[in-house]
Amino acid sequence: MPMEPDQMTERIHALETAQATQAASAAGMEATNAATTAGLQAAQLAAQAGTWAVMVAGSAGLIVGMFLGLAISKAKS
Repeated sequence: MPMEPDQMTERIHALETAQATQAASAAGMEATNAATTAGLQAAQLAAQAGTWAVMVAGSAGLIVGMFLGLAISKAKS
């Protein structure tokens, strides 16, 4: 069954629109995936930096506490 030229044009236009929509959706998914990955990596780096900061502060507190303890024990002697 042959198609009218107008029908053929409409079908081609519909296919082009569907293809463009699919390409835009795929690009959007890729961008969302990349942003999610970057966000997760940033959160992980921030957590690691926080962990190291706590460890450094705890170590410094321990060292200061040890010297204070030694100074207090010598002062009492």
